[in-house]
Amino acid sequence: MNEISQSLQQFTQRFCAKWQQETEGNPSSEALYGIPSPCIQHTAGGAVFWKPQPFFPESDLSAVERALEITLHPDIHHFYTTQFAGDMLALSGTQKLTLLQAWSGDDFQRVQENLIGHLVTQKRLKLSPTLFLATTEDDMEVISICNLTGEVLIEKIGTTQRNVLSPSLTIFLDTLDPLVD
Repeated sequence: MNEISQSLQQFTQRFCAKWQQETEGNPSSEALYGIPSPCIQHTAGGAVFWKPQPFFPESDLSAVERALEITLHPDIHHFYTTQFAGDMLALSGTQKLTLLQAWSGDDFQRVQENLIGHLVTQKRLKLSPTLFLATTEDDMEVISICNLTGEVLIEKIGTTQRNVLSPSLTIFLDTLDPLVD
C-alpha cells in the first residue's frame, strides 16, 4: 500500500474513532443526505451516517492530466482514489480545515472537473500549479499540494499568497487532529 493511502486511512480511522468516542456512532452529515454513496450505513433525522469504503473501481486522475496536458504529482492520485468517504473536519496546528474526499464515483467525476477548473484558472493567471485537498473557514483559502514539490500549502485562491504547512502530504495527514462538529 502506498504511504499516502496508508496515512489517509490512518487519519480516517482516527476521525471515525473520535466520532465513536464523542457520539457513540459513525460520522454523520446533513449535507450528504439523499446523495447515493457506498459509504452510507443508515440515515436518520435528515442526516446520513457513513463509514469509509474502498475506492472501486480502481482509478486515478489521468483524465485531469489529459485535459490539461500536465503530469500530476503522484500523491494527489493516491489522495483522491484511496477511499470513498465524507469530508472530514480537522486541525492542522491551529488551522481548522475540511479534508475533501470523493463520496462516490459520481462525486469523483465532480472532483476531477473542479480540479481542472482550478488548474485552468491558475494557468490563466500564470501561477504554478496546485491541487486542492481541503477547504478552510475562509472561502478564499484552500489547502493544496504543490504539483512541483509535493509540499502542502495554504493558499489564497487566484493569488501568489502561499505558505508551506508541511513538507509532504504524508507528514500533513499524519499530524492532523480530527474534529467532530
